[in-house]
Amino acid sequence: MASADRQVTLPSSRAGSGSLLTPTGPVPYGEAYELMHDLAARRARGEIADTLILLEHPPVYTAGRRWKPEHLVWAEARMEEAGAELHFIDRGGSVTFHGPGQLVGYPILDLGPRPDVLAYVHRLEEVVIRACADAGVDGLGRNPANSGVWAGDRKVCAVGVRVQRMRWTLHGFAVNCTTDLSWYDAIVPCGLTDEGVTSLSRLAGSEITVSKMIPLVASRFEEVFDMPLLPAVRGGLVGARPGSS
Repeated sequence: MASADRQVTLPSSRAGSGSLLTPTGPVPYGEAYELMHDLAARRARGEIADTLILLEHPPVYTAGRRWKPEHLVWAEARMEEAGAELHFIDRGGSVTFHGPGQLVGYPILDLGPRPDVLAYVHRLEEVVIRACADAGVDGLGRNPANSGVWAGDRKVCAVGVRVQRMRWTLHGFAVNCTTDLSWYDAIVPCGLTDEGVTSLSRLAGSEITVSKMIPLVASRFEEVFDMPLLPAVRGGLVGARPGSS
């Protein structure tokens, strides 16, 4: 359970609306993990509306339930020497990286009593595809065998989720904006040996920042999920991002 100074006051929900939470830049992974699980528990109890968290992390590697030792190229000690943490977590998928210059989205949603998880993942991908087009990066798509958003055989956005008790969502997606891609040298991203990673800035040939992508992703999330997002009241862990309301 999140401690008192990390509590988030979410707005009173209007019919069909959700909440948007945008913490002040890099949030340690352990704190975000605790926060999303706390919000998911509150969502399951019906205390809050559906919520979208958009944030950045300091350098961190996360290993999901399908990770294998060979997916970790570097030992944990070397990761720590480079300034990154390693967390073993409860989402699907294998190993990925989060860090500065990457927009991470954690939707905390109630999918209803008979959820279509694959359709949910495709909707997350659609949010990112449309938002990237809004930022000037057209032509992104899906991979028929693997989740995420792709530019050919290069992944620009990883998607990894958990659906708790087959209803409430955790974890989400991560879009490389200005990410230093050398961080991926430490792992086999998502356990895929034949594909690589890229970033929006590399694809565009100019800088596309997290700050630029936040409102685009939020807007497309509202559209794809048919859910107006109301800004949350933030404190402690979650301070207001400059220029936000």
